[in-house]
Amino acid sequence: MSEYEFSSDAALLDGDWVHRTLREHAYWAHDRSREVQDAANAGSRCFGVYERGTGRQVAFARVVTDGATFGWLADVIVDPERRGLGLGKLLVEGIVEELDALGLRRTLLMTRDAHTLYGRHGWEPAAPVGDWLVRWRH
Repeated sequence: MSEYEFSSDAALLDGDWVHRTLREHAYWAHDRSREVQDAANAGSRCFGVYERGTGRQVAFARVVTDGATFGWLADVIVDPERRGLGLGKLLVEGIVEELDALGLRRTLLMTRDAHTLYGRHGWEPAAPVGDWLVRWRH
């Protein structure tokens, strides 16, 4: 893992890579325009994992937050060619450290298939289910 590093420096983000990777490899973002992705990133705290030396981005996530009480972890993605190397773990560990420093009381996320990854960092199913509501605009 020494050839990769986590960063919360938004200036390092590769907007082209983020948009392309989400559109091509994330079921939730396949129809998202670059303008919408850029706006989402601008309104969020963004995080990445980068190759040391080249600076090439290999993972991304963002947190929508008020910076004091609440956060929503979204758009977590690892370069498909580098999955299985622990980059998701590196990304989530860095994000958790950043969020813990803010003192957020609650951070939500939605996942279909990464419950184990997030569970080892303290996420658990939201309960009671009836307390959480969602409004979808289709």
